[in-house]
Amino acid sequence: MEVEIEANDEDFEEKVIERSKSLPVVVDFWGSWCLPCRLLSPIMSKIAKEYQGKFLLVKVNVDESPKLAERYQIMSIPNVKMFKNGRIVDEFLGAMPEPLIKKWLDKNL
Repeated sequence: MEVEIEANDEDFEEKVIERSKSLPVVVDFWGSWCLPCRLLSPIMSKIAKEYQGKFLLVKVNVDESPKLAERYQIMSIPNVKMFKNGRIVDEFLGAMPEPLIKKWLDKNL
């Protein structure tokens, strides 16, 4: 079972909006030049594996997906949003420590 995938402007609807109707989807909006993003990314990947399919982690590079960055008003990154039933139910900004991310996930799953 895949726990982490990438999405872009073309396949976001299918990979995030549609999938979120059957499974919570956590989207990590990031950029390769963003140091906090590079700190957060391995933590999110580790947690996704630990949670074994309780949610799908989707990574979106904002530089490669400008339409999504605009659509979801991404002003600063990392920006993490949880989608359920096609809609954003919660989000957080910036790199957070692992225990806080797990607390955020547990509250929303």
